[in-house]
Amino acid sequence: MKRIFSHPVTALAAGLGLRFFFVHKYPMVSSDTLLYEQIAGNWLEHHVYAMTVDGRIVPADLRMPGYPAFLAIIYAITGRTGPDARGYLMAAQAAVDLCSCLVIAELAALLALLRPHPASWKRVFMVALWLAVLCPFTANYTAVPLTEVFAGFFTAAALVSLIVLIWDASDGRASLFRTGWFARHGQSIFAFTSGFLIGMGTLFRPESPLLLVVAWIVIGFIGLRNKRFLSCFRLAVLSAVGCVLPLVPWAVRNAVTLHEVQFLAPRNSNLPGELVPYGFMAWEKTWLFRVKDCYLVSWKLNGEVINLEDIPARAFDTAEEKGRVAAILEQYNNDVTLSSEEDAAFGQLARERTARRPLRTYVWLPVARALTIWFTPRIELLPFSGQVFPLRQAWQEDPIDQSVTVGFFLLNAFYVALAAWGAWRISRESPSLRLAMALLFGYILLRTAFLTTLETPEPRYVLVCFPALLALAGQVSSRSVKPPDLGQRATLPDYFSSTGSG
Repeated sequence: MKRIFSHPVTALAAGLGLRFFFVHKYPMVSSDTLLYEQIAGNWLEHHVYAMTVDGRIVPADLRMPGYPAFLAIIYAITGRTGPDARGYLMAAQAAVDLCSCLVIAELAALLALLRPHPASWKRVFMVALWLAVLCPFTANYTAVPLTEVFAGFFTAAALVSLIVLIWDASDGRASLFRTGWFARHGQSIFAFTSGFLIGMGTLFRPESPLLLVVAWIVIGFIGLRNKRFLSCFRLAVLSAVGCVLPLVPWAVRNAVTLHEVQFLAPRNSNLPGELVPYGFMAWEKTWLFRVKDCYLVSWKLNGEVINLEDIPARAFDTAEEKGRVAAILEQYNNDVTLSSEEDAAFGQLARERTARRPLRTYVWLPVARALTIWFTPRIELLPFSGQVFPLRQAWQEDPIDQSVTVGFFLLNAFYVALAAWGAWRISRESPSLRLAMALLFGYILLRTAFLTTLETPEPRYVLVCFPALLALAGQVSSRSVKPPDLGQRATLPDYFSSTGSG
């Protein structure tokens, strides 16, 4: 029985079953799904990357082209489009997500191998693989046509490449790889490969280069510490070239079609000439930190009536302020379209609230958003409320709903705690891996900080950090073993051939 569960095929089969359960039982569609499907359909049928606006084909750049390209490929292969093709694309996403699980397990095994006394990397590989394939928070996103599956895959692959690069660049001794051409050029290869993988991820999620920024900081520190400025600068340049390369066709298309040099999607996802509600978004940032409020307020803008009673009390400091918001909404609700005057009025409210309590806007609310997106029950794709507190009231209203919600909340906290424990073990036992920890935690912190600046803090956006989280969680199972006698410094191939499982 132990041999069965220690085989990767068993874990992958269990992961496939879990993903097909979500696909069969809880398939979901979001507003972004419909937009991606529309763009992919127009791209395939009319050969134009465009939206349909009032019956017209309008070229747009408000979404990166990676996911629409994936949809178009599925449409071309199956001969089906839109809702008729969702079963096929969800099956393809399940396959990609299982590949991500394998890469996450490889990342965990790599961290175990790079310790001074190499840990039982096969054991770590299997534990990390099981944690990844059975993680419901990533698995259930195979059941919705969104970018999370692909963003997670490319992030995991880039992290493997970056860990190898940073470890090799930080040590002035022999390379991690055997002597020869690859040992001489290995760092350049991994620098370019890391950038290229991040660039591919950027075609799905425009904030993916945040990982490259963290890598540059770590590489810069290595250059300062080891006084190898030119060498580290060369690695940074190679990674930048690799990142830009996949984005060049997209930038050329935007320059030719939209007459703008645009490597990424617009931050506010607006069509050319469309009003960006800066004032409204600034006002939201002075009170909003729960995704529930996005459904009630933010995502109704320019399409639905916004009810004053749906806005939480923390959005108003005084009765006079609430009256001003009510007056603005009364005008807005007449045609459910925000005018520039109404947006300016919200902007004035935002400035007053920020001047009155700046710490609330710049410190306490960003912290609340960070805690919310990391410690949510993560059941937004499931038919449950997601409301943990107040416990007694929620239990009395629906004990089944509350049980599932609390269970997922505790499971999410368990994954985070397990990752923190694994990171602590690595930092305590392996000072030489601190730069690798700096990369992983630096990326998690920078991405979280970036997400707290968004007016709609969706918990799904931190799922891209789960490859790092799961790889660290797998380290709790490691056990140090005596390193093989391989001279001054062992190479990765030597370890893979000489180190047994624990």
